[in-house]
Amino acid sequence: MNMKKQKLFNSFVNACNGFLHFLAYDRNGKIHFVAAILVSFSGFYFKVSLNEWYILMICFAIVISFEMCNHALEKLSDAVQATHHPLIKTVKDVAAAAVLWSAIISAVIGLLIFVPKIAAII
Repeated sequence: MNMKKQKLFNSFVNACNGFLHFLAYDRNGKIHFVAAILVSFSGFYFKVSLNEWYILMICFAIVISFEMCNHALEKLSDAVQATHHPLIKTVKDVAAAAVLWSAIISAVIGLLIFVPKIAAII
């Protein structure tokens, strides 16, 4: 096998291993992943438009990606500095804030998409 292809294949394997580790060990990651699945089922049920699907998928990607980065930064920070350090605390807090902000905006977008569809049924 070509060495370049092997390296490319290994990068995909490593990324998949990272994703599986994230789902296995990050509580909030599991919550966001389950939320994305539930919103997807809701999207099928309410027959959201193609453009709404695009928006929902972007929201899923952003929130889960930020949560993955937050998880990685927390692990790296703990490896670098096991005891409390004010700069490490700031790094962790800002990473968590990025997840929170993206989740809030995504929830608002979800409400804008689904509330009119739910209201039409009621």
